[in-house]
Amino acid sequence: MSSPTSIVVNGRRTRVRVEGDATEPPIVLLHGIGRSLEDWEPQHFRLTDYRTIALDMPGFGFSNRPSGPMSLPVLAQAVVETLDVLGEQPPAHVMGNSLGGAVALQLLALQPQRVATLVLVSSGGFGSELHPIVRLTAVPVIGRLATRCTTRASARIVERAIFADPSLVTRARIDHGLEIARQPDTGAVVHETARLLSTGRGIRPEWRNKLIAEASKHPRPTLVVWGERDRILPACHLEAARRLLPHARHHLFAGIGHMPQIESADEFAELAADFIRSSAQPQ
Repeated sequence: MSSPTSIVVNGRRTRVRVEGDATEPPIVLLHGIGRSLEDWEPQHFRLTDYRTIALDMPGFGFSNRPSGPMSLPVLAQAVVETLDVLGEQPPAHVMGNSLGGAVALQLLALQPQRVATLVLVSSGGFGSELHPIVRLTAVPVIGRLATRCTTRASARIVERAIFADPSLVTRARIDHGLEIARQPDTGAVVHETARLLSTGRGIRPEWRNKLIAEASKHPRPTLVVWGERDRILPACHLEAARRLLPHARHHLFAGIGHMPQIESADEFAELAADFIRSSAQPQ
């Protein structure tokens, strides 16, 4: 498959993109809240030594939402179920951006045998600070109304908050963001997920502490990267990651925003591929 397609996973339509047929363990690519697999598009043709698998997690992008309430375990289990349908059983290299990073950690906590390495990209789970746009979506009533706001102006504001380089806020990205926002379940799922993980004041500490404690029971080679100019989850969270995951490698992308896999695609791919290769070598 060289373009996104839909498969049925546990009775749900799930949108995936799979590239390559390498024999190495695959790389699984997980997006953030309210986003889609397109946030990993530049990496498919850079990480060419590996089979890359990106998916719209349940309720996001163009995938159906789960029948029950949203939670990190539900999202992590959906990743496993998707890999099973695709016939991918070996441990995978899991890369997660933002909410996708928290889902990657949850996957490690729940099914460590499915995870070979972790690459956490501006990941949730390490601090309380959060951009006001995302905090707003967690506020009862106001957040529900805000997540139903599907205008070009609102889509542009979201894209502008993500990137340090304003030239990346293209018409195509705004159109795509607007299309996702107008999917039937997107607003409700974003609001529900935001309320689960945060409040109007910031990210809740309870789930963060529990998640890091559970994931730390199963240490894996881990790379944590951040954009210096990240406005969604500020780069000060990288310092918390250094403390909470002392075994991990770390990297800060100078002058880059919330998605270094797009904004610094070449450097990101080189760094990630080198990390995976070195992790596979005997220590």
